Amino acid sequence: MLSVSGCRGVVGQTLTPEVVARFAGAYASFLRERMGQAPSVVLGRDGRAGSSMVHHAAIAGLLGAGAHVVDLGVASTPTIAVMTDEMNRRQGGHCAGMVLTASHNPQAWNGLKCLLAEGGLHGSAACAPSATLAAGIIERFKAANVEWQGWEGVGSVDRDESAIETHVDRVMRALEDAGMCALAGRLGEGFRVALDSVNGAGAAAGRMMLESLSVDEVMHMGAGDDGLFPHPPEPTRENLGGAGGLCDAVREGECDIGFAQDPDADRLAIIDEQGRYIGEEYTLALSAMALLEGMKAAGTPTKGLALVTNLSTSRMIDDIAARFDARVIRTPVGEANVVEVMKREGSPLGGEGNGGTIWPRVTYVRDSLASMAMVLWLMSPLGGGRGERRRLSAIVGELPSYAIEKRKVDLRSKDQASGAVEAIARAFAKEKVDRSDGVWVDFASRRSWLHVRASNTEPIMRLIAEAPTSAQANALLDEAAKVIG
Repeated sequence: MLSVSGCRGVVGQTLTPEVVARFAGAYASFLRERMGQAPSVVLGRDGRAGSSMVHHAAIAGLLGAGAHVVDLGVASTPTIAVMTDEMNRRQGGHCAGMVLTASHNPQAWNGLKCLLAEGGLHGSAACAPSATLAAGIIERFKAANVEWQGWEGVGSVDRDESAIETHVDRVMRALEDAGMCALAGRLGEGFRVALDSVNGAGAAAGRMMLESLSVDEVMHMGAGDDGLFPHPPEPTRENLGGAGGLCDAVREGECDIGFAQDPDADRLAIIDEQGRYIGEEYTLALSAMALLEGMKAAGTPTKGLALVTNLSTSRMIDDIAARFDARVIRTPVGEANVVEVMKREGSPLGGEGNGGTIWPRVTYVRDSLASMAMVLWLMSPLGGGRGERRRLSAIVGELPSYAIEKRKVDLRSKDQASGAVEAIARAFAKEKVDRSDGVWVDFASRRSWLHVRASNTEPIMRLIAEAPTSAQANALLDEAAKVIG
């Protein structure tokens, strides 16, 4: 699968060493043309079993096209983005990034995701390329338009072992520089946290983040190094709520909160102190609440600030923004689309409802470490608690209540989705309809919306609805299914 999210496939079937090397070589050639010289590429992988082949093939492709590679080994997607920005500072530019990951896709999948470091605030820039630039990279790959170098032009490789520390330090400094606290290193005092890293790239970084915040105890699940997922890797209710899962661990361990990362650690789901799955939709909402509360407490104006998210994200963020006279801008689904508007608007925060908070003070990539820190800030007496320790369930209870329901329909090809999209647009033509990404319908009178679109990362069509109750959201999905037929 080729999209704005990069290249993904099943290892040994659609994702072979030749495919990986050619895509990496096409990216390095694209960078050489764009930068006017041989580029440096920060490279890391999510550590899933079988990724060593992808890792070595990607290095071969990058070197063969003349790139200098800064190899981080196993590293999370946001860590690679942070290090891409760091290397740009050290080298004076001409640096990009590449992540070897299939994110939440099943074990057999892997892929390559590109990061460009251009524009931005607070020294952050690295992010997925825009749809236009991504299309250019894909076209080079399809045409095998790779500028393979002779022996004298082959690139070189360096290892860098400072990535995790650099990432964690950037989150800690962001909390303090934003005026959210005087000493970030004490925010976690008194808390017990359960962390499920699904044996992925976020294991070491997640533990270091929590320890740096001085969390009293970390119950760490899924911190193995065999690259095998102990359960389906997407941090959903079904995958975390089973016997012996994170929800049970929080209850049995009497933890204050549970955090679940996906394999490349850009997404975060949350469990409250009662072991209840709060979910991914709350991650961005809670992060927005933390930042805006922190800015207000620090005397920083919030009126007119633009928070950016996609069409499929809960309207909780709209309600939170309204409390602080901020506003919300919505984009088509896809991290690159959100970030493009964030940079244009100078937005202090954005993200997606799949558990992905983007905080430019740290990175322009979805970041589970920043999300964990911001949620703990809300709970801490030294942060949003203002001298009192707050329970997560109480904080969540302050937020407006909506239910968001999602369904998937398998596709033989993305073209199959076009008929369904057109049918929905016709059936609900009297409502407010947005066609920028599939079809999004706003049912203002019902305080509900419906979004039908083809996935960027999987051969499926997504049907998503939000309403005041789960029953109403499911009824809307049923209504849509009848229309689609």
